[in-house]
This record gives sequence, structure tokens and C-alpha cells, in this order.
Amino acid sequence: MSFKPFADAVPHAKDRIPEENSGVEIRKTICSICNPLSHCGIDAHVRDGVVVKVEGTKENPHNAGTICSKGAASRQYIYHKDRIRTPLLKKGGKESGIFEPLSWDDALDLLADRLLAIKQESGPESVVFYAGYPKWMRPFLKRLAHSFGSPNYCSESSTCAKAVALANQLNYGTMGRPDLAKTRCLLVWSNNPFYSNTSNVRKFLDARERGLKIIEVGPLITPVTAHADIHLRIRPGTSGALALGMAHVIIEEDLYDRKFVEDWSFGFEEYRAYVQGFPPQVTEGITGVPASSIRKAARLFAGTKPAGILSGANATVHHTNGVQNHRALTCLVGLTGNFDREGGNYVVPPSYLYVSNGLITRQSQFEQSRPYEEMAPRLGQDRFPVWTRLIPEAQAMHLPFQIESKEPYPLRALMGFGLNHRMWPASDAFAETLEKLDFLVNVDLFMTDTAKLADLVLPACSSFERSELKFYAEQHVIWTSPALQPLWQSRPDTDIIFDMAKRLTPEDHLMQRGYEACVDWMLEPTGLSVAELKKYPAGYTVNDVTMPPYEKYRDKGFATPSGKMEFTSTILKEVGLDPLPKYREPRLSPADPSEAASEYPLILTTGARLPMFIHSRTFRLAWTRSLRPEPMVDINPRDAEVRGITPGDRVALSTRRGSIRVRANLTEIVAPGVVNMYHAYPEADVNQLIDPDYLDPISGYPGFKSLLCEVKKISR
Repeated sequence: MSFKPFADAVPHAKDRIPEENSGVEIRKTICSICNPLSHCGIDAHVRDGVVVKVEGTKENPHNAGTICSKGAASRQYIYHKDRIRTPLLKKGGKESGIFEPLSWDDALDLLADRLLAIKQESGPESVVFYAGYPKWMRPFLKRLAHSFGSPNYCSESSTCAKAVALANQLNYGTMGRPDLAKTRCLLVWSNNPFYSNTSNVRKFLDARERGLKIIEVGPLITPVTAHADIHLRIRPGTSGALALGMAHVIIEEDLYDRKFVEDWSFGFEEYRAYVQGFPPQVTEGITGVPASSIRKAARLFAGTKPAGILSGANATVHHTNGVQNHRALTCLVGLTGNFDREGGNYVVPPSYLYVSNGLITRQSQFEQSRPYEEMAPRLGQDRFPVWTRLIPEAQAMHLPFQIESKEPYPLRALMGFGLNHRMWPASDAFAETLEKLDFLVNVDLFMTDTAKLADLVLPACSSFERSELKFYAEQHVIWTSPALQPLWQSRPDTDIIFDMAKRLTPEDHLMQRGYEACVDWMLEPTGLSVAELKKYPAGYTVNDVTMPPYEKYRDKGFATPSGKMEFTSTILKEVGLDPLPKYREPRLSPADPSEAASEYPLILTTGARLPMFIHSRTFRLAWTRSLRPEPMVDINPRDAEVRGITPGDRVALSTRRGSIRVRANLTEIVAPGVVNMYHAYPEADVNQLIDPDYLDPISGYPGFKSLLCEVKKISR
């Protein structure tokens, strides 16, 4: 396929508004660069098969014509020089770095032959199927894995949002999100929608203008801080202690919902006795939050009805004490009677790809084509039994350990879609471990450092070049049509998956019917179909959706072993873990009197969002990278002064595992004693500084957001 290179695809003035004879056509699509709860509608201005301009789709009710910095740079993303143009096969050994192009048929035949041979030799469980970013192909890849016979489908959810879901499941059996339009008080706990979910910010600010009270909790100053009535600036890793301190005030001052607690909770008396150890003055010593602020926040949250909690997808669980921390903060919802109530944390079952909007699909039934009981134990099952019981995926953080140990069985091949080894702690060590696999495949848009490790690399296309199903919280549904044909020899991820299904799982008759037929099968309960949705290029808003009632537990109870909201977890007790949401210091903590704390006196927190990046996916784009071209560590001016560091100085950021060289960014965004580092810069990968086993024992999540470090100026 021929097309104009990006540099030549700059729109002329006459093309800015499509006019008759301009040659510009507006084609509707979506941007899928960031998280699936957003994915803004896009108007792609196309001339001669080239996208010359992008704008937000005004009729899309989710983003209403707006677009963020990442979406605005879509043309740089689509036409980037690093796009993989053809299937590539590594020649001359794993360390050769030499790739040769081959045809799609040859590539897929080779892939199928290798996977089927490994299946025959050591079982289907020896093959891992992994989904990174984007997430749109996940239902189909998961079904392919299980139809193949492998229990080892896993995803970046092994370190993203699933631990938050797990903590909620332990307490309530399910998860509720804040009913933002109706709540009167919102406890925003380590969540920054201004950077992570920009299309929802207008709704957030509208609620604020209607009188919404906001309590913000988190170690960093964010754009939310300016809108908050109270900001509780915690030491990283101490969310659990703060939540227990707030619970102490709520219980002691009789502000809790006594009827809900008496009728619908389990283990309250044990919980009540435990929180007695967290009066505000004690909690202040742990968290750094003044006792007076803890009391004020507890009274505001418990005394304002209805109220809800908006937590981040992973900020509270990226700690070695993460699940128990998050359990403690979600206990506040039930304690105040705000679970599944109007204006509280409302339970709406997921509809499709993490979005809840009242529509019911058969996604989960489609994905699980074979029950886990018929397959070998999952990756990480022995080490993380609670994860395995509650999350229908393998735990990918255990990958390097099982590849090395070969226990309880060897892992020999990995088929990855958007695999990024820098997502793991000790990312450099994991890269070396991946090279021990017999066969590594990665599907991606760009020739990433992880793709360079692979034996076979397959080129995927962007959301502008494919069709996909997208649900929005506003009951809007869209089936996108390609705004342009796939560039070079790139293909949609689903084309690759369904072609592999023909070769690997011919007995899966539903997969043999093809992509659109499988989507129709999942959509059947909604009454929608791909054929019908194709009639509406910008999407279709379903007007007759019946939302689930509030307080569903009154009829059905809670989906926990006790049938109630559990302050003490039955499941955790069964596996020999603390059933109460007990607070433990992070494994590496300044409160630890060990030598490590004196040698590394600063707390390192990583992974906070920047508005122009979504992890590393837009690093390579000139517009977004120009906003922070070099890796930088945020350090408070007081800490910098003690170390003789001035703005822009070259510094060494070090932990007990290693050191990276970055620039110093002096800022009050971080508190004294804390430094913050954005992750995934190839030239300064902060995840290399974290030990591979620095994990939460319940979820397996890495402690990315609370460990110890030091920052020193580099003299030369």
C-alpha cells in the first residue's frame, strides 16, 4: 500500500473544514490509546487515504467533541516510523537482533506449528497467552487460550485494576462505583481524572458546581487538590492506616449506619475492636495527616448523605500491603451505609470490556470456553490462591518465577499482544528470563524493546485501521468502521486471533464462524447486532435501558461466603491470611529501623500519570514527548537543598537493587521525604530498581508506589 509519509500529510488551510471539492471526508472512529473506560469518539479527516486531521466527535456523548493531548497526536501515532510493516522472523539465534520479513501465511503457519508441537510435547498449559495494550482483543484471545487448552491467559490486569476488584470482592462480593450524578460527598482516593480519564472531568466539575463536597486522599498534589474541600496528604503506602483512623472516628462518634451494619455485615465487632488501635493521634504518626484533618474528613464523609468513594485503578494496591489497604478504605462505604445505594457506590454489572451501562452481554460466557477445572493449575495458583479464586486469569507477575523454576510445569512459549517487559518489577531481569522461552511471539504496532526480544513479531494496526465494538457508560454503543485501510501489512489483532483459531482450535465452532459472528453472539441479550450498528457510523444511544435497582443485596444478599458485607473476610481466613483489613507497613519503609532505611531515607513512589502519556505508549511521539523529553525525578525543594541539588541537575536515583541517571525536577507536588518518578522511560527504567519479589502476598501486585531510595547529585 502506498501513502504519503506523515511529514507530507499536513493539512492545507482549505482542508480545515471539509468543503465541496476539498477531497476531505470525515470518517467516524475512536481513539483507543488509553483506558477502555474512555476511548473518545474521533472524527478522522481523510484525504487520498491519509488522515490529515483529527477532532473529537461532537455527537459522542462521552467526550462531546473534546480530545486530550494523546488523541490530538494520533496522526503521529498512526504514521510513526517505528511501525512494524511486515511479519518478522528472528534469524541467527535469540541474541542476533536480525529479523527477516516473511508472509502472513508463513508466519501464522510457523506459529501454529510451534504451539501445536509444544502442546503435544508438554501440554497446552506450557503455552501462555498474554494481552497488554490495547484491551479490545481480550475476549477473543482468552477464548482462544482456553479452547487451545491453556489455563494461562493473563493480561496487564495482573498489575492494573484487578487487585482493586479483588479487595472489593473480599468485602462485598462485587464492586460498586460512585453514583457521581447523585452523590453529595466524594472521597477521591488516589485518583486523578484530569490526567487519567479526561473525558469525565466535565462531569466531575459539574457535580462540584452543584455543591459536591470533595475529600482528596493521596501523597501528591494533583489538579483535584484545587477543587477539594479537604486534602489528606498521606505518606505513600499508608492508605489502610488512614482508613482505619477514619473508621475509628466514625464508630466512636456513632456516625456509622447502625442498621446496615447490624443487618448486613459480618465480623463488625472484631473490626470495631481492631480500629480502636487507630485513634487520630496514632494515625497521624503513621500517615503524616494531622489528627484534626482526619476527624474533619471522617465527619464530613459519614455525615453527608449520600457519599461515595472514587479510588484509582491501582494506586492504592501497588504496595506490598495493597489489598488490605484497599479493603480498609472500601470498608468505609459499608460502614456508612453507602454501598449500592443511590448516590453511593452503585453496583452495575459490567456490560462489555470493563464498561458498565446497564446493558447485559455474554462476554464472560464467551471468554470461558472451557472451565478451569478441566485444565492444569494456573500460573501463580499456588502462590496467590486468593487471586486464582476470585480473578478469572492467571497472575502474570509470576511469569519470571515459573519460567525459571519450571514448577509445577515448564512454560515454553508465550504469545503476547502488546507485551511490555517493563511492566514487571526488575524489568531487566525479566527481559533476560523471556529469552529462556523456546518461542516468544509479540504482536504490536511498534518495534518496541520487548518486540526485539521475540522470535516472531507480527504487525498490528491502530484503531483507525480496524473495526471494533465499543460501549460507553452513557448507553452509547459504536461499531467502528476503518477510517483507512491497514497500513503496510499490519492487521487487526482479531484477524490474527481468528486466523490462529482456524489453525489451533478447529473444534471451537463459534470461533470458526468469525469475528462479527462472535460479537453478535455476545450482543444477543441486548437485541443489538453488528449489522444494525453499522447503520450508525458515529454510534447509537440505546434509550430504553433499564438500570439495575439500588440495594440489590436486600433480595439477593452479598456474593460473599457469609452472604453479607464482610469486615472480616471468610476467604482470607480459609487460606490462613488476616481476615481483618489489618495495616502492615510496606516491606521497605522509613519506619523500619534497619540499615536500609538509613542508607535510603527517601520514599520512592512511581507510576503516577502525566497527561500526555499513557504508560510508554506515546513516548515516541514528538508532540507528547516534547512536554517532558527527559526522564525526571520529582523531589521536594527541601530535600533537594539538603543534597545540593538544583533544578535540572543530573542525579542518580538509587535503591538497594540499582541506580538510574535522571534529571531533578524540584516541585512541591511531592512532600518532603518523598520522590516521584514516571515509569517506562527506556533510558531510565525505574522498574529496574525494584526487586522481582517485592509483591503483595494476596494479589501478587508489585509495590511500585512505596519503597526506599536515595537521590544524589552527579558531580560530573
